[in-house]
Amino acid sequence: MPKTYKDLVGDGGSNIVGQVTEQLTRLRARMQGIKGRVAVVSGKGGVGKSAITVNLAAAVAMEGAAVGILDADLNGPSIAKMAGVRGQRLVITAEGVQPARGPVGMRIMSMDLLLPHDDTPVTWQATMQTEAYIWRSSMEATALREFLSDTVWGELDFLFLDLPPGTDRIATLADILPGLTGMILVTIPAEVSHLVVRKSLALARDLRVPVLGLIENMTGYYCQNCRTVGDLFRPGEGPRLARDFGIRFLGEIPFDPRLARACDSGIPFVAVHPQTAVGRVFQTIARDLSVAVYDEADEHPERGRR
Repeated sequence: MPKTYKDLVGDGGSNIVGQVTEQLTRLRARMQGIKGRVAVVSGKGGVGKSAITVNLAAAVAMEGAAVGILDADLNGPSIAKMAGVRGQRLVITAEGVQPARGPVGMRIMSMDLLLPHDDTPVTWQATMQTEAYIWRSSMEATALREFLSDTVWGELDFLFLDLPPGTDRIATLADILPGLTGMILVTIPAEVSHLVVRKSLALARDLRVPVLGLIENMTGYYCQNCRTVGDLFRPGEGPRLARDFGIRFLGEIPFDPRLARACDSGIPFVAVHPQTAVGRVFQTIARDLSVAVYDEADEHPERGRR
């Protein structure tokens, strides 16, 4: 007859408490070497969050900072493709897993680097599919904790965490990484996007997660021939949304078709087009973000400890 958890004495010999304690110790040790731990959040998909993460990280690295990116989207990872590290072999050492090396010296870790084929999905093994659904959230949190604790990040000025869509991911990350420096919210000039961002901001406030600022993407169309920015949607309302919640408005990013092509090529747009309108915006945001992170570290030294 199958045993239930009530029939087990102790932990059944798994030493689960010891394993978790050891992992948390490794996690704290890894994070000691990272000054700014920044989550990039959108709440909903389709706003260009991952493209912004890669280009913002590259812009910060171009200023001389040591930068890493963790792709926290396990089911739809895209950072490895955008950073040009797909196919790199991960090296496992006694110290841990060495992250892939991308443009401008960025250190990249993504589930995409562990999957054998382009179309291989992440599946959670369970006796019944309903059980897999129930456990999926817990397993995703466990995998994210392992990425953070087992990767040899080294000394970093910034670690960007590209979160998948969904406001619930903010709570998950806050539980896993209490020393989170803060998060950046990405939106587009559309009411439905602003609605979800407002929910994310409200949740962050309830969880006491610092918000470093708001970025509004696709606020206009950049004409390559005339080198001007025209209206693509209605005028951006990102500044008003930021004022409503008392947070920094980091900037507006016009739509430039070359940005999508750069993501497909694996070379950050800001690295090859630094003098364009979009490139300059990324660089300005990178400098403002550095100020915001250092301000947060000064206000809460435990979050910025190296």
